[in-house]
Amino acid sequence: MPSDMPLLTDLRRLRVDPEDNLDLSDRPTQIDLPGDPSKDEIEAELDRLRGQIGELQDAMFTRREQALLVVLQGMDSAGKDSTTKAVFTGVNPLGIHAASFSVPSVQERRHDFLWRVHAQVPPLGCIGVFNRSHYEEPVIRRVHGELKNGEMKRYLRQITDFEQMLAESGTAIVKCFLHLSFDEQRERLQERIDNPLKHWKFDPSDLEERQFWKPYQAAYSQALAATSTAQAPWCVVPADRKPVRNLIVARLVVQALEALKTPPPEPKPELAGLKVV
Repeated sequence: MPSDMPLLTDLRRLRVDPEDNLDLSDRPTQIDLPGDPSKDEIEAELDRLRGQIGELQDAMFTRREQALLVVLQGMDSAGKDSTTKAVFTGVNPLGIHAASFSVPSVQERRHDFLWRVHAQVPPLGCIGVFNRSHYEEPVIRRVHGELKNGEMKRYLRQITDFEQMLAESGTAIVKCFLHLSFDEQRERLQERIDNPLKHWKFDPSDLEERQFWKPYQAAYSQALAATSTAQAPWCVVPADRKPVRNLIVARLVVQALEALKTPPPEPKPELAGLKVV
């Protein structure tokens, strides 16, 4: 697959423009790649991108002046776990940290909703991956009527301020909404039920939350539009086709790392001519 394919070099069409009135139902959940590449060709390109991620992360790790936070958000079964595995396999484990945010604990509820999130932000030199994120709580509470619209806007403003602070402190941010269709979610949930090896992935609450599909789409549309900024843009990633989803996220990560322009480690002049005996 040519590395200069339009989809792989220009992903601006996937970005959320805060000036637009985002409606996720208008965004595609699957796209075709130019040239109709085979699955093997897509995997070969993904492998190449993984190599780039590893090299760029190594340079960032040696400098420890910047960090990258990758936020993966989406409906149940959108592929947050598998995307993390597919994109970051092979990256130095010392330089990457993945965090997942489930139901807040009793202690976490005694703090503001960003308290537990800030503790998982990657240190300088590292890549952090949020599998679910600080967007989970306000969206769920909005869907279930626990937050009025004004309160939702306050949450989103606090998130924007938080991400702005991270950006000003040296952390680049890439936010990917893995956009799944209603029909594809049904198939994936059914597969988890039918395949005993995937029972561990299934939670009965997934079926309950599925009944709130439209409210979730509306809440996410509001959240993405309100928090897509120049420092922390959202990209709506078509997620019905897993290989294409993985490829797009990998390309977004490479672009973000390249934008940091991290120079290679500086040589130490005092080591010139030193011999080991």
